[in-house]
Amino acid sequence: MADLRDHPTSVRAGEELDLSRLEPFLRSHFPDATGTLSVAQFPSGHSNLTYLVCLGDCQMVLRRPPFGSKVKTAHDMSREYRVLSKLHLVYPQAPTALLYCEDTTVLGPPFYLMERIQGIILRRDPPEGLGTNAETARQLSEAFVDNLARLHGLDYTAIGLADLGKPQGYLDRQVKGWIDRYRGSRTHDLPEVESISVWLNERRPRETSYALIHNDYKYDNVVLDPIDITRIVGVLDWEMCTIGDPLTDLGTALAYWVDPQDPEELKQIRWGPTILAGTMTRSELVCRYAQTTGRDVSNMIFYRVLALFKVAVIIQQIYYRYHQGLTKDTRFASMPEVIKVVLRAALRSAEHSSL
Repeated sequence: MADLRDHPTSVRAGEELDLSRLEPFLRSHFPDATGTLSVAQFPSGHSNLTYLVCLGDCQMVLRRPPFGSKVKTAHDMSREYRVLSKLHLVYPQAPTALLYCEDTTVLGPPFYLMERIQGIILRRDPPEGLGTNAETARQLSEAFVDNLARLHGLDYTAIGLADLGKPQGYLDRQVKGWIDRYRGSRTHDLPEVESISVWLNERRPRETSYALIHNDYKYDNVVLDPIDITRIVGVLDWEMCTIGDPLTDLGTALAYWVDPQDPEELKQIRWGPTILAGTMTRSELVCRYAQTTGRDVSNMIFYRVLALFKVAVIIQQIYYRYHQGLTKDTRFASMPEVIKVVLRAALRSAEHSSL
């Protein structure tokens, strides 16, 4: 059977690590790891950079901030490392954190190392040869939303992460914060932004509960068991994890979840194989989450609109780095069109009161 697990590729130009400084650091902390140092890069991320670091047979994943980023709070390596250090003990899908480095003489910015979770990661389309049928697709989407509900059910105080965020007023800060972030990274005049901003400020619901939230929960941040792809063995990219309204987390999942009946322009930029036959729709995901958690989901349209706006702003922030010449990653050149599609989806959802 073909190996469908996620594998790294060569390091992108301009994102190389200084191996002459990294190697002695690694060998001093992992003295039992022998063999040649090699580094490859996981190519799909757009924010923090992720590398596979091998010392012989010893494999580790290195996470560092993107080159040229000016958004310091979005790339706090010590925070991400601390989250994983505590979370893995009660939520094994979170990778084991191995080592944090704040010595700027090694790679420049702080970075950390974690275990490698090997498995299948679903992106726009399933890997060729995966052989997903309607029943499997249904079970996978059920596992996806159930796993999110499980995360939201954790006692974050008992874990030791109660000080990770300030729950009260979280939704107010989210609405204001993402509007401000857009303004700070604007490169084009997009009329949808003002309409969505007004709608979000007018429709903001009252928060009813708080939970530990991932904040970027989607298929390509989930690692699946190669033997049984309906079993989730890992959840990656915890850089935005915090304590907040759990419905914002579900909203984020919905923002990345494209239904078969969505406009063609949205299906063209889909982030995962959510239009496969058998896969639950956004409405079905919401219903299952409500049944599992007992939470009131009557305002989920607001949360999806907010999440779509957030996705558009995140893409805008990434494009801003490219626009300013701070990164030469050519994947970013077409981002303005993606931003427009996402904003149109948010405005449609708001105007038609539909998920």
